[in-house]
Amino acid sequence: MIQLQISNTKTLNLHHLVLDYNGTLAIEGIPIPGVIEKLKQVASFINIHIITADTFGVVRTYLTDDRFQITILSASPEDQQKLAFIESLDKQTVVAVGNGNNDALMLQEAALGIAVIQAEGASFKAISHADIVCQSIFDALEIVINPSRIKATIRN
Repeated sequence: MIQLQISNTKTLNLHHLVLDYNGTLAIEGIPIPGVIEKLKQVASFINIHIITADTFGVVRTYLTDDRFQITILSASPEDQQKLAFIESLDKQTVVAVGNGNNDALMLQEAALGIAVIQAEGASFKAISHADIVCQSIFDALEIVINPSRIKATIRN
């Protein structure tokens, strides 16, 4: 769990890290080198959830660690399914990370939304709905590992 006092009126109590797969953790279905090891580090203090349409059908091949909970989405609308997923966890306890249009609602409604811009890029909608924008998944995970960076970025 991450507990962080942002201001006199806002405290974050984060229990869940919800991540998109393709474009966020993987490129064309293949995990970005080093990302699984970094996720294992983060899993020592927050619950990891990967939510994906699994476009390439390989997510369970690569993410075999039982510390990662994988949810495969059904047919569209993916954005509504991702939103419903974080709501089922209590969205006020969720850090959400993604890059696409289908992540925008999740990023907007989570206690903390982080958009990542990588090889696949990021949609304007995802960026505009996030609290923080990072250049890579590694930068986003470092923010989760070092939450004082969150406070420095989003405080008023």
